[in-house]
Amino acid sequence: MKIFEYMERYDYEQLVFCQDQNSGLKAIIAIHDTTLGPALGGTRMWTYDSEEDAIEDALRLARGMTYKAAGAGLNLGGGKAVIIGDPRKDKSEEMFRAFGRYIQGLNGRYITAEDVGTTVADMDTIHMETDYVTGVSPAFGSSGNPSPVTAYGVYRGMKAAAKAAFGNDDLSGKTIAVQGVGNVAYNLCRHLHEEGATLIVTDINKDNVKRAVDEFGAQAVDPDDIYGQNCDIFSPCALGAIINDSTIPQIKAKVIAGAANNQLREERHGDIIQEMGIVYAPDYIINAGGLINVADELQSYNRDRAMKKVETIYDNIQKVIEISKRDHIPTYKAADRMCEERIASMQRSRSAFLQNGKHELSRIYHK
Repeated sequence: MKIFEYMERYDYEQLVFCQDQNSGLKAIIAIHDTTLGPALGGTRMWTYDSEEDAIEDALRLARGMTYKAAGAGLNLGGGKAVIIGDPRKDKSEEMFRAFGRYIQGLNGRYITAEDVGTTVADMDTIHMETDYVTGVSPAFGSSGNPSPVTAYGVYRGMKAAAKAAFGNDDLSGKTIAVQGVGNVAYNLCRHLHEEGATLIVTDINKDNVKRAVDEFGAQAVDPDDIYGQNCDIFSPCALGAIINDSTIPQIKAKVIAGAANNQLREERHGDIIQEMGIVYAPDYIINAGGLINVADELQSYNRDRAMKKVETIYDNIQKVIEISKRDHIPTYKAADRMCEERIASMQRSRSAFLQNGKHELSRIYHK
C-alpha cells in the first residue's frame, strides 16, 4: 500500500502511528477531514492479518465517519482509530492509558469512542489520560447505552422513506420485515409496534426472536426467508452487504430502511434497487443516532437536546431523496453528494474569511 498516494486520493489530513513497548500498544489514528470540526470516531481493537490491513481499515472507517457526521448535520469531522491486538486477551490498563496519552497529544483534533472490540470500561481508562473521549460511564457524564437512540433515529428515517414511497409517513398497517433483532432493532420494533405496524422478524439468536414474538406479536421466519417476504418495508438491522445479486431478486418491499452498516455489497446494487423503484434510505444517514447522541456529550450531555437532533434524521432522509430526484441519481450517491456539498460550502466560507482577513491586515499594514 502506497500510503501517501492513498491519502492524497481521498484527501486525508493525518495518519498517526502509536507505539508503546511497555504495554504492547500498536495503534493507528486516522484523521480524514476536520473542515466541519474535530474528528470523532471510535477505537476498534482487532487481530488484523497484517499491519497494512490495519492501516487500510483505519483510513476507510475514518472517511466514512466524515460523511456520517456531515450527513447528520454535526459540526464534526471524521476520524477512526484501530488497536492491533486480541481484545479477549491483550487488553491492559497500561495499554489504554498509553493510547489516551497519544489522543491527548493531538490536542482535540481527534475524539474517540468505543467500537468493535472496545468497551465503556476501556473508554473510562482512556479518560484517565484525556478528556477527548466519549461513551464513558454515566458517572463521567456519558449518555449511557446508545441503542435506543440509534433505534429512534432509524424509526424517524424509515417514516421519511415511507412518505416518499407511499405518499404519507403513517406506518400503521404497514408490514415491516426486520432482519436481526438485537439491541437496536428491538427498540426499533417497539416503536413500530406502538404505531400499529405488522412485524416479521428473523435472527440467528432464537431468544431475540422469541422476545419480539412475545412482546410485539411479530411473525418469525428463518433467516434465509426474510428477503422474500410480502412486506412494505425491509429493514436490515444485522449484517452488512445483504443487498446483493442473490437477495435483490427476492425483495418485494418498496422501502429499504434499517440500522445495519454497509448494506450494499457493491455500489451497482444501489443502482439496481433504484431502477426497481425501491426507496433506499442510505445506512450512514439513517443510523446516525448513536453518533449524534455521543456528540452531545461534548457539550455536557442533555438527552432532550440530543433526541431533538436525532429527530432531524427524518429531514436528512428527505433531503437525500430530494437530491436523488433533482440530480437523477440513486439515493446512495445523493447521500454522498449532500455531505460533500456541506463540506465544500464550509471550505469556501473559511477560504473567503481567511482571504478577507489577509486583505484587512494588508490594508492596516499599508496605512
